[in-house]
Amino acid sequence: EGASDLTGQPQWNLTITPDGKGLPQGSGNAITGQQIFELRCASCHGFEAIGASAMPLVGDVNSLTSDYPEKTVNSYWPYATTLFDYIRRAMPPAAPYSLSSHEIYALCAYILSQDGIIEANVELNEVTLPQVKMPNRDGFSAVYPNNR
Repeated sequence: EGASDLTGQPQWNLTITPDGKGLPQGSGNAITGQQIFELRCASCHGFEAIGASAMPLVGDVNSLTSDYPEKTVNSYWPYATTLFDYIRRAMPPAAPYSLSSHEIYALCAYILSQDGIIEANVELNEVTLPQVKMPNRDGFSAVYPNNR
C-alpha cells in the first residue's frame, strides 16, 4: 500500500526510469495508436503529429546539430520511457491520467513509428519500450562539464 499525504489520500510512486522500471503492464501498436491519436491528440498536435496549437512531436530527427535544430520528441528525447511517462502524467491536458496503459503504449508506438524509430507493426509493452533506442540517446551527458 502506498504512503498517505496530510489529507489521508494515497500517494503512489509513478516514477519510470530509462531502463523501464516502473512501467505498468500493457501493450499497444502504431495502428491502434493512430486511431487513438486522431481521436484524442490531433486537435492540438495536428494529424500525423506534425504540430498545430501544440508543438510537433515528430520530425526533424538529426537536426540538433544543424543551423535550425528542432526539439521534437523523436529528435531530442533520449529515452522512449520518458514518452510513456509524459503522456500518462500530462495528456490530454484536460484529463491527465485518463488514458489506459494499453492506450499509452499504442500512442508511443504511433509517435515513434512516424520517424521510423520503430516499425509500425512492433508491439510496445513494459519489456520492449525500454529497448527502443532513441536517435538522441547519446546526446546528453550525465556529468556537467565544469564539475569534473
